[in-house]
Amino acid sequence: MLRLTELKLPLGHEAAALPAAILERLGVPAEDLISFAVARRANDARRKAAILMVYSVDVVLRDEALVLARFAGDRNLQPTPDTAYRPVAQAPAEFGSRPVVIGAGPCGLFVGLILAEMGFRPIILDRGKVVRERTKDTWGLWRKGVLNPESNVQFGEGGAGTFSDGKLYSQVKDPRHLGRKVLTEFVLAGAPPEILTEAHPHVGTFRLVTMVESMREKIEALGGEYRFENRVEDIDVAIGPDGVRKVRGVVLQDGGYIEADHVVLAVGHSARDTFQMLFDRGVHIEAKPFSIGFRIEHPQSWIDRARFGTNAGHEDLGAAAYSLSHHCSNGRTVYSFCMCPGGTVVAAASEPGRVVTNGMSQYSRNERNANAGIVVGITPDKDYPDHPLAGIELQRKWEAQAFKAGGKTYAAPGQRVGDFLAARASTALGAVVPSYRPGVTPTDLASCLPDYAITAIREALPVFGRQIPGFSADDAVLTGVETRTSSPVRITRDGEFQSLNTRQLFPAGEGAGYAGGILSAAIDGIKVAEAVARSIVATRA
Repeated sequence: MLRLTELKLPLGHEAAALPAAILERLGVPAEDLISFAVARRANDARRKAAILMVYSVDVVLRDEALVLARFAGDRNLQPTPDTAYRPVAQAPAEFGSRPVVIGAGPCGLFVGLILAEMGFRPIILDRGKVVRERTKDTWGLWRKGVLNPESNVQFGEGGAGTFSDGKLYSQVKDPRHLGRKVLTEFVLAGAPPEILTEAHPHVGTFRLVTMVESMREKIEALGGEYRFENRVEDIDVAIGPDGVRKVRGVVLQDGGYIEADHVVLAVGHSARDTFQMLFDRGVHIEAKPFSIGFRIEHPQSWIDRARFGTNAGHEDLGAAAYSLSHHCSNGRTVYSFCMCPGGTVVAAASEPGRVVTNGMSQYSRNERNANAGIVVGITPDKDYPDHPLAGIELQRKWEAQAFKAGGKTYAAPGQRVGDFLAARASTALGAVVPSYRPGVTPTDLASCLPDYAITAIREALPVFGRQIPGFSADDAVLTGVETRTSSPVRITRDGEFQSLNTRQLFPAGEGAGYAGGILSAAIDGIKVAEAVARSIVATRA
């Protein structure tokens, strides 16, 4: 089988045009094309009046060796890569204590799945609730302004990615095609099959809920065990005669103890109390860069017209997305983050007395507004240099200020873009209706972020408005604050995926500072599960 890439056809082409284009590109007669399948589909909308569909296809030919030799040196025709996943180990008959996975988000989910598939019967702990109970608690904040600190957008089965756009693509290098394993498992769990071929696949919140449940059932059928509403309060670390620190188990919130000599930390980017506990226990942890800003909303129709022109609304294009970046005169970079076409801005707080925003879409992406984070990159050296956990305190400071500016009810502070650029408080909102619930309070967002961030965003928005007409329109809405763009810490690990100074403790995923988003977290989970398996096998040899 050969993979043919960069095959371009006009938007709205007939189905027969694709095999015809394959034959023309390869210069073979129809009888030599045994079969073909789409491996990837994208669109090229750089010319709005002449949008192209761009395909990668896997083809089976009568004489593939002859065709491949004829196209020697053509990077757009190569043997189809082998994307099958193969386990790296199998659990021995006796392997001592079961590995423990802390966290049931995308990373923990795939750590648990891979370990279960290899026969290691992992125990998966999560401080939050099963996904449907968690969903009820999350809606309690959105509809009633009632926050459950242990069950919300950040904590519970499925992790923060459950309440997001459900993007399933990443910029991480993936030479082993582990992303294909992730997407295949998602399809088996109920995701639409097109996520295997779309260039920018997503699934949306409602589908993620059922997928997470299905994968839990699979892990349990393979011998894995879930324990929800079990927050890990402490880790038990022994120091040997040689001075080497080694994990022995975990202590739960109810005082219970689980013996475990292999523990995976897949706690997510908002487990602040866990980060503090790890620091107190001497686990190596350091501050890392992240970003802070606001959410911006526009009618999705504005974005569609700006990106697709008269082709806006075409069924093969869907809701338009964007990606923007500007390097500011004060040395900061402002960029769009976690853009959600046809979605909503959601309340994502996990601590009382603080307001946090995030974006969410359903699979249909058919809500009225588009939203994205407009965020400013910050670094430990420049902005929070005093302590490994100082980034957490910076987050808390501005989340508390947003809570105050919103009226101390979990309503979010909001501002018309025109007022924000003019440095005047909003007293009312305009034509763009904000989607955040439990509500938005018009105010001056300048009090909700550091001055350097406000200055940078004020410079960037008009620049973005020249790239996307209407982006900096007066009635576009900013809602604050966006502070959970990524983990503010890195739980540093070595080449064997273990903590730098605590053996058999495996930091993983977004919370440990090694992923960003569902797909990259899941891929990291697979790698960590493999490292755990190798370590268990080696210690039992």
